[in-house]
Amino acid sequence: MMKPALILGLCLALLGCGGGRPDRSAPGSVETGGEITVTSSNFADADPTDWSGRAPERYPVHGIDLSRFQTNVDWQTARANGVNFAFIKATEGGDLVDPMFKEHWRGAGAAGVKRGAYHFFYHCRPAAEQARWYIRHVPKTPGALPPVLDMEWTPTSPTCTIRRDGATIRKEARIFIDIVTRHYGQRPLIYTTVDFYEDTELWRLSGVEFWLRSVAAHPNDRYDGQSWSFWQYTSTGLVPGIAGRVDVNVFAGSKAAWAEWVGARAL
Repeated sequence: MMKPALILGLCLALLGCGGGRPDRSAPGSVETGGEITVTSSNFADADPTDWSGRAPERYPVHGIDLSRFQTNVDWQTARANGVNFAFIKATEGGDLVDPMFKEHWRGAGAAGVKRGAYHFFYHCRPAAEQARWYIRHVPKTPGALPPVLDMEWTPTSPTCTIRRDGATIRKEARIFIDIVTRHYGQRPLIYTTVDFYEDTELWRLSGVEFWLRSVAAHPNDRYDGQSWSFWQYTSTGLVPGIAGRVDVNVFAGSKAAWAEWVGARAL
């Protein structure tokens, strides 16, 4: 099926729709892209995937996302071993704040990790209410990464398992995005999963930048060529400085592209 081109401006030009050449830096080494220092990854995976030549390691800028489940993080060690960015869970629905958000936010910032905050969308509350809840709890911190709207199905939720139609989902996403954009001055990214993306036809949202989950294949294969800026490739990452398993992600472009992207998209 044909999808409308996303209006990503500078991002599309720099990222090459998720392309990139392999990075051959030694683990833990530091290089600079523009004015941003990039540390190469020294990660492992408790349940690795055979990527058949399209491995995440070909991308030089790695990072994590985390929430209350990661209670023990040595941010300085994590930064030195390749955590260049972190998306931190802040809020969910209209009445939940992640109990580790403030601690993770402070720790990442103190270690020089580029940080952003994400909101987990609750399908039983109005989007406007959720946007206001996010704004209430996430500071407008200069240099922070753009906000993130996490949209996925919630079949295991104890209170909300509804599955609304795609048109309604996209309308709600637009409401959240518009309110949050006006407050922070940057448009949120959308994080999503393969099934949610397909079921709700999220590609119909114009002007949206995506962070895509794909743990068994390259996202270009799972999302029919959809442009993306971040790829979550595992939930079983092992990162020095972080106790237990953690979600690991890559940025779609080179070190220089990362510096330019942050310069254009940071708050």
